[in-house]
Amino acid sequence: MQVFITGGSGYLGQATIRALTAEGHDVVALARSESAARVVADAGASAVQGELRDLDVLREAAERADATIQLAQEWSEAGAELDRAASHAMLDGAGERPYVHTGGTWIWGSTDGVVTEDAPFAPPPLMVWQRDSYRRVLEHAEQGRHPVLVLPGVVWGHRQGLLQSLFVNPARERGAVHYIGNGAGHCALVHVDDIARLYVAALKAPAGGVYAGVGEERPTYRELAEALSQAAGCPGRIASITLTQAHAELGPVADAFVLDQQLTSARARAELGWSPTARDVLAEIAAE
Repeated sequence: MQVFITGGSGYLGQATIRALTAEGHDVVALARSESAARVVADAGASAVQGELRDLDVLREAAERADATIQLAQEWSEAGAELDRAASHAMLDGAGERPYVHTGGTWIWGSTDGVVTEDAPFAPPPLMVWQRDSYRRVLEHAEQGRHPVLVLPGVVWGHRQGLLQSLFVNPARERGAVHYIGNGAGHCALVHVDDIARLYVAALKAPAGGVYAGVGEERPTYRELAEALSQAAGCPGRIASITLTQAHAELGPVADAFVLDQQLTSARARAELGWSPTARDVLAEIAAE
């Protein structure tokens, strides 16, 4: 297949390009700059110049491809409208061919024990706008289109991702990893290589399919802080901070790191044959 992908120059995008090409797919990636074009080329894709605001570029690239994967997101005041317009353009171009849209497990808020994708959405403020975005994307299935929704947990691996940028790197300067409150909540995690393979598997998902991309390991934030302190070179040096302090340090995303999230990937395993690698997650994170 020829697969058109947005966000290909990013952390998850590069891994997804590599996973797609490993399965024999040809990948065309949106690139907003020459440097982004070089990154996607190094990962194995050919570049098409443009950005999410270039709706004609998105529509035409999706129309030429056998499938489309939307990984790019813009976290700005205009992000909701941009997401709506860009996804609509790509769905329009894709027609009846698969269009895989990216979400995130934070949309479920804190869960009542271990839940499936059928649990109600209860997002923190940062994610509220995405609730309507997901609904609009999935409604296209009723119009003969082929939308699929993949919702990754917190993506980690290869010394990159949010855990690295928000916790490990600051800890190297301050000498301790911070966690919020008592750290008893559980964090939904997924390794970048595993979630990249889920995007490949999602190309064969039924229209309207919704899949949580998570590993089965569910460490608490305190346990995670202990592992991250090893990675930061300050083993065992962790400290609890209040949510107010976390907002000052992390911004609005702090609300996501107090959620108690326990989700299962049973649906993706059963329907798509996805099998995330068995890992000692905390040990691997500590060793990064």
